[in-house]
Amino acid sequence: MRALQLKRFQSDPELLDLPDPEPGPGQVVIKVGGAGLCHSDLHVMHEFQDGMAPWGTPFVLGHENAGWVHAIGPGVHGVEEGLPVAVYGLYGCGRCKPCAAGAENFCIHGMEGPPGIGFGLDGGLAEYLLVHDPRRLVPIGDLDPAMAAPLTDAGLTPYRAVKRVLPKLTPDSSVVVIGVGGLGHIAIQILEALSVAKVVAVDARESALDLAMEVGAEAAVAAGDEAASAVLDAAGGKADVVLDFVGAGPTISLGATVIRPAGDLIIIGAAAGNYTWNFYALPYEVNLTTSFWGTLPELYEVIALAQRGLITPHIERFPLDQGVHAYQLMEKGQLSGRAVVVP
Repeated sequence: MRALQLKRFQSDPELLDLPDPEPGPGQVVIKVGGAGLCHSDLHVMHEFQDGMAPWGTPFVLGHENAGWVHAIGPGVHGVEEGLPVAVYGLYGCGRCKPCAAGAENFCIHGMEGPPGIGFGLDGGLAEYLLVHDPRRLVPIGDLDPAMAAPLTDAGLTPYRAVKRVLPKLTPDSSVVVIGVGGLGHIAIQILEALSVAKVVAVDARESALDLAMEVGAEAAVAAGDEAASAVLDAAGGKADVVLDFVGAGPTISLGATVIRPAGDLIIIGAAAGNYTWNFYALPYEVNLTTSFWGTLPELYEVIALAQRGLITPHIERFPLDQGVHAYQLMEKGQLSGRAVVVP
C-alpha cells in the first residue's frame, strides 16, 4: 500500500510503498476513506527530536481517520466487512480507571508510550489502517468518511471544551473563539447547536473570518492591536468563556484581556505560548486551563451531531501524493477549514 511515513523527526513525511497490514487476533483493518491533517502533526514533524518522547520514528502519520472495515482478525465480534466507521485515535494503557471509561485522553500511563495512531503508531495517511481494538470504531452511517474523519479530533476536541462550560452559556452570555481553523470553525457550529450564547470569532485571516460568519458566529474580529476593544464591543462587555484554538502568547493575552471574573479561559491550541500569571494577572476566579482531545463516548455524541446535520466540517480534499503539499499549505495558513487526504 502507499503511505505517508515520517522516517525521522525534523523532516517531511515520504510517500512510500509499505506492506498491507494484516489483522491479528482481536484486530481490524480499515480501508481509509479520509484522513485529516492537523497542526499537531507539524509539531511532531518539525519540532520533535529523538529522545523527546518515549516513542520515535518511523511511523505513518494521520490521527483523524474514517473509512470502511476491510478485514477482521480472529476473535473480533460486532463489526462486519464494509461497515463505515470513524476511528478513535488515542491509545491508553487500557487498564487504568480513565481508560475503562473510554477516556484515554486522561490515561494515567498515557505518556509512557505512543499516545495514539499517527503518533508513534502507524496512522491513516495510507490506503489501509490497522486498528488494534475494535471498540475504537464508531459507526458513521451515511456520513462521507472524508467528512467524518476530522470529527475524530477537530470535532471531538472543541466538543469536549464546550461541554465543560455549558452551564455558563446562558442566553445573556458570550463566547470568544480565537482561531477559526480546522477546530475553531467546528467549535462555532457546536456552540450554535448546544447553546444560545453570543459567539465572537477572532482570526488574522479574512477568509477565516468569512468562514466564521458562514458557520454561525454573530461577529468576526480581525486579530491585531485593536482586537481586544473590538471583541468587547461585539460581545457587549467581557466574555464568559474564551476558547483559544491557537495557544500563542498574544492570543492567551487577548483572552486574558476580554474574560470576565469567574469566566473560563481554555487553551486548546498547542502553540506553546507563555503567560505570566500571578494573583492579580487575571480577573478574580478566572479558570485558566487547557483541554485535551476527548473521550470515546464523546466521539459518539459528535458523530450524532453530524448525522443530524448540526455540524459539518469544511474540508479541502487532497490525494495521498499531495499530502506533503497540504501540510505546507496548512503551515502557511492557506487552508480553509480542514485538509483531508483521500487515498
